[in-house]
Parts: sequence; C-alpha cells; structure tokens
Amino acid sequence: MKQRKNPSITTNPPPKNWTQNLNLDHEKKNTYLPNSRFSPNKVFLTCLVVRIVNALLVQTYFNPDEHWQALEVAHKITFRYGHLTWEWKRGIRSYLHPSIFALLYKVLAFLHLDTPWFMMKAPRLLQSVFSAVGDLYLYKLSKSLFDEHVARWALFGQLVNWFMFFCITRALSNTMETVLTLVSLYYWPCIRASSSKDPLASRRWGLALAALACAVRPTSAITWVYIGLLELFLTRNRMKFIFLEVIPIGGLVLGLTFLLDRMMYGSWVFVPLNFLKFNFLSSGGDYYGTHPWHWYFTQGFTVMVFTFLPFVVAGIVISKEWKLSGLITWVLGIYSILGHKEFRFVLPVLPIALMFSAVALASLGRTNLSDDQNKAFQSAATKFSIKKKLALFFLIGTNLPMALYMSMVHQRGTEDVMYYLSTEAVNENVRSILFLTPCHATPYYSTLHRDLPMRFLDCTPSEEKGILDESDKFMMDPVGFAREFAKNWSIPSHIVLFDSQEKLLKEFLVSHNFHEVKRFFHAHFKVDRDLQASVVLYSFRGQ
Repeated sequence: MKQRKNPSITTNPPPKNWTQNLNLDHEKKNTYLPNSRFSPNKVFLTCLVVRIVNALLVQTYFNPDEHWQALEVAHKITFRYGHLTWEWKRGIRSYLHPSIFALLYKVLAFLHLDTPWFMMKAPRLLQSVFSAVGDLYLYKLSKSLFDEHVARWALFGQLVNWFMFFCITRALSNTMETVLTLVSLYYWPCIRASSSKDPLASRRWGLALAALACAVRPTSAITWVYIGLLELFLTRNRMKFIFLEVIPIGGLVLGLTFLLDRMMYGSWVFVPLNFLKFNFLSSGGDYYGTHPWHWYFTQGFTVMVFTFLPFVVAGIVISKEWKLSGLITWVLGIYSILGHKEFRFVLPVLPIALMFSAVALASLGRTNLSDDQNKAFQSAATKFSIKKKLALFFLIGTNLPMALYMSMVHQRGTEDVMYYLSTEAVNENVRSILFLTPCHATPYYSTLHRDLPMRFLDCTPSEEKGILDESDKFMMDPVGFAREFAKNWSIPSHIVLFDSQEKLLKEFLVSHNFHEVKRFFHAHFKVDRDLQASVVLYSFRGQ
C-alpha cells in the first residue's frame, strides 16, 4: 500500500462511507480491531451460550401472554387439559406459535422429562436458541451495512441491553416476531443492496420470513408494509415483484397457516381479519388500558433503549441510513395511533436502534492517520481506547444491574408460587386451587402440569361498556366478593392471593379454616396497581 504524502491527522466527523474507506493500512486497522475475525459459527455459539444463561436467569413474571397465549395453549394441545382464554373462542389467535412449544412438550413427555423444573424452564431454553439466531442475523446485517467493528458493537448492544435481556428469551409471540424480522431484513435488497449474488432469490427468502412473522403476529404487517413499499419503489420490475413474488409466497405461507388453524379450531377461521377487527377497527385492546399518543416516544421505547439512547441518536445522524431509521419512526408512529400500548409491541425495532448505537460507539475517537506520525497515532489510539472503555463501562454498569433486577427479582412471586405448587402436586399435596388475584396474574396448567381443578377470576371483555368483570369486582371489594363467592364454591385445598388483598381477607380466610402455608416475595414497588409486595399461599385445614 502506498503511503500518503504530507500526512496530517484529522479529528473531523467521519465521512458517510467511513466504513468502506478507512485511511489506515492493515497494521494500524488492527489497532482498532482484533486480528481474529468472527466467523458466523463462532458468533452463533457465543450468542447461544449467553442466551441459555439468559433464559436460566429469567425468573420473573412479565406479561400474561407468555403463559396464557403460548404455553397454556401448547399444554392444552399436547396433554389435552389446560385453559383457553376468550381470544381462542373468538378466533383472533393463530395456533402457529403455540404449536412450536406443543412440539417441545411432546418431546419432554416422550423422554419423561416433563418434571416441574423442565416444564418451567424448557420453553425459555428453546426460545434462547431462536434468540441466538436473531442475534447472529443482527450481527450479519450490521456487518453488511457497515463493517465488522460496528457489527461487534451491535452484538454487544443486543446482549447487554436490559430490556432485550429481560424479554428476548420469553415465550412471547413478540420475541419470535423480532427474530423473524431480523432474519428477514438481512435478505431484503432494499435494505442492503448486496444481500446475495442473486438478489431475487434473497428477496424471496425475505418475503417468506416476513409472511411467517405476520402469521405469528398479524401486527407485524406494520413493519412489512413499510419494507414492501420501499422495495416496490426501488425495484425495477414492480409487476413481477407483486404478482410473481409477494402474492404467491405470501399466499403460500399464510395459506398453510390457515390450514393449521382450520385443523385446530375445527372450522375455517381467518385469524388476521378477526385480529384486525378486534384490535384496530373496534379498539378492543383499549379494554386493557390506554396511554397518551406520545407514550412510545416519551416513555415506552426510550425506557427500552435506556442508556443507549444518546448513542442511538448519534448513530442515526452519523450513518445517514434513513431507510432503517425511517422504519423505527414508522413503527413507533403507527403504534402510537392505538390507544392500548405495551413495551413488547415495538420490540422488533429495538435491535435496529441498538445497531445505530453501534455506529456511534464504533466511531468514538476514530481518526484518519498516516504512517509518518506515530506519536500522534499513539496519542489518538489512547484517547480512543479511553472513550471506548468509558462507554463500555457506562453501558454495562447501567444495563446489567437493571437486567438482573428485572429478570430475577421484580415480580417473581407469581412464578415461584406456581413452581412450589407444581412440586407439591407431584407429591399429591394439592387437590384444587383458587386464585383470588387479578386475572392471569400467574402461570397456570403449563406450570402446574397436573389435571387438578383450578379457578381464577374471569376478565373476558364484555360486549357492553361499563360492565365489570369478576376480576374488577374483586379488586373493588375483595371481602364482599369473597363472601358472595364462598356461598357456592367447592372448597379449594389452596388459595393464592397477593398480600395487599390478604390484609383485607385475613378474617375471611381464618373463619373458613384456611391457614398460611408460605409467603413469596414479589415486588419492591407497584406497577399498575397497588403494591403487591408478596404472594401468599393459604391451605385448607379441614372441618
């Protein structure tokens, strides 16, 4: 490589094509990057190990859908007992996602490994494999768009970000949607022009995976409408794209999903249409609470990104990759229109934001150097190293404690009580259970794994506005509800409730010959209700 004449050191911001045209020879480039390059296999194995540990560390309750819309359904499919919520009666959920875990349960049963520990941990361990695939493809996408240095920082962000750690190994349809989105984006020519030697073949893979993401979760169409329109605008042969790719491939994937749902429901059910009617056309999701339109921008997504936020903003400006930054804005904007908002809804664009943070982190202290100024080079490299280390410590120091606390401490009582009951049920110490809690506050048969009578307070949305469900009635007047309920109950062997309601129901429980068996820590602070500091288990003493 020829040396430049009249060398000079510049600390100006890197040009747009800095990832392709670094003015460093191979020796000095290795000052910034290790000599050994990551192979895809090495990246995947590293991510897999991290995600397995991640899955084992997650011991808290986050969202009811992890259990009630995935694992509970899978348990019902495999073992023929379990509870299907009202969504399955109205046909607004597809059996595609739960079927993955139903297959897992069949394997566990065949190997006689359907013990309490495996029933609780195996779904998240399986999801950790899928999550590692998503991590790998974020790395590959970042490398193709920028360079390996950015790709490594993107992988760092993906593995360290607190919300990704907290959520990505859970058996939620959103986590599967996120993985499929990452893999699919890698194959779209409109995202990265050199996706393969045959861009049409690459695009077909992207289409198939996008259709699969929409089958798993219909709202994924929000992402793929944007990508599809972008591809339509940039492609040369638009008619071929629409009629020979989108319609056949999308129709095939969704058609197979319809056949699966036809087999499971016992009749033809058009899940995407039912889902659209309930969540968009009738605002059915508002039944579970609403937020102001700006919530994702001012609270939701900013909390998810957390301390990566300044790096995300800087990375968007530096990279000028407006297509992907536009995707983030589009998804947040469309979801902001809906009244009901949740963190997990926008999970698929969190890795994209973390990739932009990687651009900023990789550019910290980057300089264009010549061979004739070694002292200046050493000084710049030292400054770069300091900046990099400070950023590294800052991000790890802020995200890791948050990740561990949310994954291992906050809201763990409802998982612990069900694991305890499952072990007691194995020893035949449990006959029936009543949950005097807000509905869907705990796992259910998928964790207990015993065909015993259980009863929770129903919260099926009413066709008429203003009608209170059982869960609401209980929360408004726990004592009055319990007394009325006890008039016609079959006395349970165990009652599960939060300490905030236990204080009010203590006299009722004692008068009906129940005594406290065990108390499980749940949370240090309240979320959307009064503080539920612990979960209390009561047992019937007998007459």
